[in-house]
Amino acid sequence: MRQTGFYGENARQFCRLAQEPCSLITRSLRNAEIAVTETRDDAPARSLSGGMPLEDSFVVSLKLYEYPSCELWAHGKCVTKADIRAGATYLYDMKTDLRFVINKPFHTLHFYLPRSALNGIAEQFHAPRVGELPCELGVGHDDPVVRHIGGALQQALRRPAEANRLFIDHAMLAITAHVAQTYGGLRAIRALARGGLTPRQAKQACEMLDADLGGTLTLKQIAAEFGLSVSHFSRAFRTSTGLPPHQWLLRQRVKAAKQLMTVAGLSLSEIAISAGFANQSHLTKVFSALVGMSPAAWRREVLDVRDGQT
Repeated sequence: MRQTGFYGENARQFCRLAQEPCSLITRSLRNAEIAVTETRDDAPARSLSGGMPLEDSFVVSLKLYEYPSCELWAHGKCVTKADIRAGATYLYDMKTDLRFVINKPFHTLHFYLPRSALNGIAEQFHAPRVGELPCELGVGHDDPVVRHIGGALQQALRRPAEANRLFIDHAMLAITAHVAQTYGGLRAIRALARGGLTPRQAKQACEMLDADLGGTLTLKQIAAEFGLSVSHFSRAFRTSTGLPPHQWLLRQRVKAAKQLMTVAGLSLSEIAISAGFANQSHLTKVFSALVGMSPAAWRREVLDVRDGQT
């Protein structure tokens, strides 16, 4: 059975890539698979791209290279030529047999959004279902939100072992809601609840996250514990704690690493794994950003102070 969805092997075939590109996938909305894939080829052989799987889904593409005179095909024939702009966002309807002529270097981030995911967002907003998106071939949109979220996800795509599962869920939920509102005409029919979690719920949610420093739990699993939608839980958690779940978890990892660094004999690589980081490099990157110094420098400073007091 052929894989559905525009990511992984389907993205490789569409772009005629030698290897399957990296994709990040989440299932936070009605169990629908939402994915982001980075495709790049700096020396492609001239060819017509493969086709997208025909399904009721959309692809939102952030172009990272200029692609002048792009020849776009639909239903087996050339329908237009367009100058594709770097930094612009393009929308594609997967019900159309879309192809393009590959004859220049390309670099693109593709967000795969099935209609079931867009309908899941509409349900959470208590709004009518999203209609068709304005998928005009060759017409790009200046969309700073897509650029911002895409830039953040690029780091995760390049270092998937270091990717924070909660951050991926949060970012993909945000991009789906943004597309539904900006291009699908989504409008809430009543105000969303702005309150936070109850003190008991907040304590339980924090305990769940603290017990899973490796980040194997998804937002969907945690939200289900409270009978809430993913978007409602994320907003309520941030209201209660001041941070979105993925940022709160990162700070707990750093806190755990600090505690472990006061234990003699543990290497930084051992500490990194024990505190939920992918490796020592991942620990150093996150720790330095949040604390303002490297783990090694922080450890030396703390041990010097402690030794001076004894």
